[in-house]
Amino acid sequence: MASEDERTVDDLFAELPEDGRRTLEEIGMGLPELRRISVGDGGMRRVRGILSEFTAEADPRRPGDDEGPAERTAVWPWLRLLLAGVAGFVLCELSTLVLGTGLSLLVGVLGGVGVIFAALGTRESHGGLVLRWLTVAAYFVLILVASYSAQEWYLQLRGVEQTVTITVPSHQWAHGSRQTHCRVRLPDGTVHQVFRNREDCADRIGATSTAVVDPSGRFRPFLGPESDLGDTVETVVSLAAGAVLVLAPAGAVIGRPRRNRDDRPSGMTA
Repeated sequence: MASEDERTVDDLFAELPEDGRRTLEEIGMGLPELRRISVGDGGMRRVRGILSEFTAEADPRRPGDDEGPAERTAVWPWLRLLLAGVAGFVLCELSTLVLGTGLSLLVGVLGGVGVIFAALGTRESHGGLVLRWLTVAAYFVLILVASYSAQEWYLQLRGVEQTVTITVPSHQWAHGSRQTHCRVRLPDGTVHQVFRNREDCADRIGATSTAVVDPSGRFRPFLGPESDLGDTVETVVSLAAGAVLVLAPAGAVIGRPRRNRDDRPSGMTA
């Protein structure tokens, strides 16, 4: 095996990672230019210094940093974080249809473990640390609020207004007090407890009212017209958290420093 002093420029260039060779060629420091530099006084020493900036061993940066030959390494960790957040949110919302609010929130929390691991792979420089944990916080706020608002959103999209009859309410003990929950009889004769009990119906038994009903029967009816659904604080908070979940990783990618042809390693000449 040839010693360090016996290796030619071609040998040293061939040992570089593909990304390193490509980047050197893009900034005008390809093999022909390196050969030209090597024939000068102390040329091989300068060539080794240049190439050391692009070797895998000499590069202490980890994937996700904004420096180095492969700029795409700065993009992928943030994209992975965004995908993990979106996937966790979608799974949390879909599980609401099958598991209900409580268990769907657990699904979202489990998805949050993946979000945290993805966040740990992003860079910490240039504000990345703040954007990393801002994204994580937005994810947990989103699944917490959205899991409890999923039924309302579903009724807004799929619900149908029907005339229902208020029937005998149910009573439950919670937090040391007896609570009354309205129940309604649908046109098909079935009786359901309403979603988000908003009033005491004990004195309205037998009265008719408008309710928003889920045709599939997955969710409880909402006592009141469709216009009363939505425009809640939960919806605003969910939209804000969703925006942060998307914009924080995007901002980290857009705002990262970019290498150009003038950003050459020390010791390079034009």
